[in-house]
Amino acid sequence: MALNLSLSIEDMLAGRSNIGQDRLLKLSFARLVDLRYSVNSIQVGSCKIHVFNPGAVILLQQHCNIGGEIALSQADLRRILLIRNPTAGGWRARRFASVLKRLEGLGCRVTVRDTAARGDAEALSRAATSADFDLVAVAGGDGTLSEAANGLAASGSGLPLAVVPLGTANVLAHEIGMPFDADGIARVLATGTPRPVYPGIANGRLFLQMAGIGFDAHAVAAVSLPLKRRLGKAAYILAVLKVLARPFATCRIEVDGKTFEAASAIVAKGHFYGGRFVFCPGARLEAGTLEVCLLPRTGILNFLRYLTAFGLGAVHRLSDVRVVRGRRLRIEGPTGEPVQGDGDLLTTLPLTIEVRDEPLALIYP
Repeated sequence: MALNLSLSIEDMLAGRSNIGQDRLLKLSFARLVDLRYSVNSIQVGSCKIHVFNPGAVILLQQHCNIGGEIALSQADLRRILLIRNPTAGGWRARRFASVLKRLEGLGCRVTVRDTAARGDAEALSRAATSADFDLVAVAGGDGTLSEAANGLAASGSGLPLAVVPLGTANVLAHEIGMPFDADGIARVLATGTPRPVYPGIANGRLFLQMAGIGFDAHAVAAVSLPLKRRLGKAAYILAVLKVLARPFATCRIEVDGKTFEAASAIVAKGHFYGGRFVFCPGARLEAGTLEVCLLPRTGILNFLRYLTAFGLGAVHRLSDVRVVRGRRLRIEGPTGEPVQGDGDLLTTLPLTIEVRDEPLALIYP
């Protein structure tokens, strides 16, 4: 006769199986210390073990010595829509292939969809439904992740978003502590926990990590895409050199009714920028607020000063720099001036930014 059981990871770690038929299960508890996730069910001989989070079934197989034959239900395996840019070659292609192989080895059902043009990631994520997938993963950079977030927000599917870091700066991946090796990435996609995050909305477009005006946005606008593909972060350095001596108009910035003036500003949802650099140390994806770093001065000497402090992680400590917190801001300046969001051009001035009321689900390690 089949035996129905309820068993938590804590019970496993403590060795409390309360099975009454210990010969059926021989769990290696010591090797489960790092396994913080659980599963819907696994069938061991005539016993069905019920726990809680689909995705870790295979990990239990790998980390437990279980007596009896394990039969996995297809309902227990995480179904992943994996959106990628097929033009990415070199190490990116190799990492993608390794992640895909490991996901399949973990028992995940993966559907790969390729992008061919800007906007495709948004369209693909918007079309994804919970009837077909458990999450949408993006193999790419922060801009492609931002596209996918816009698609998921528009669809209302409630599907979580996951990161396969294959971009230039991979700021969001750094922000959430995402591993960069294939094994670690696959494990997070297979077993990671969705958490609510609150994106910003800039003139109707979502951004996940940060937006910017002035020096920051003009540098993004000056990046050569062919050079970006060939040189990576070095392409941004060249773009910075192009705009370093350019004067920028002072903008009027209103944050929750308080008015400021600045030549450049970074609007942060997360605290990392350009990799692991910091403009706004208090910004968090999970918070329902924005942090705004105001750089008031223009000119090459001032920007060299800001860039030096930026490299040292100390911009917010400069005497003329302010970091303010709020939920809504309005920026007025020369009409048509660029605004960057998550490392891509997002919109133009004038600009309204607010925090989205409804959270998105993001898969965390």
